[in-house]
Amino acid sequence: MAPSGLQARGLVVFRGERLVLDGVDLDCGGGGAVLLTGPNGAGKSTLLRALAGLRAPDAGSLLWDGRPVSDDPLAHAGRVAYLGHQDALKPGLTLEENLQLARVLGGGDLDTALVAVDLAPLRQLPARMLSAGQKRRAALARVLLLRATLWLLDEPSLGLDRHAVALLGELLAAHRASGGLVVATTHVPLPLPDAAILALETVTTQDVLEPLA
Repeated sequence: MAPSGLQARGLVVFRGERLVLDGVDLDCGGGGAVLLTGPNGAGKSTLLRALAGLRAPDAGSLLWDGRPVSDDPLAHAGRVAYLGHQDALKPGLTLEENLQLARVLGGGDLDTALVAVDLAPLRQLPARMLSAGQKRRAALARVLLLRATLWLLDEPSLGLDRHAVALLGELLAAHRASGGLVVATTHVPLPLPDAAILALETVTTQDVLEPLA
């Protein structure tokens, strides 16, 4: 039986002359979740960008259903919703205006997405007036609107209070129940029960030199 979902095999990524990821393997099938943990500088965000197709690995392979993502990068882009550290909101536009592009691209329902992140009453508010937590929830609404199979989330609970973390848990559970995949970085507990853990470690010069000795 052919593998399903997302697979990474021996991913290697350099940043300049620094080795950031060294032979990383990852598997995430339908309804599955993987938590990326590790210290700052271990390459969690770099790995997410590589999985999203935003950064080509220097070695190794990235597969979807057993086929190289590089065979059809546009198809992979269409199945990914990527949430980075930056919430990417234009301060002079209203919340609703900021989310319109994602609505057009993914075809999600704006009213439903705003209700899901508890922001419906603020839809006409300029983004500059939103709190940090509200901006993060707006970014999560964008993820919902894209209606993507694969969610790649970099510290999704950043700036969220307890109520918003509970909302995030409901969104993650619903996405997985529909067959969606989640790969997320975290420094704190996330509401992702039964998620596989991939613990990354900082690659040192010694780690790189040892195999050559």
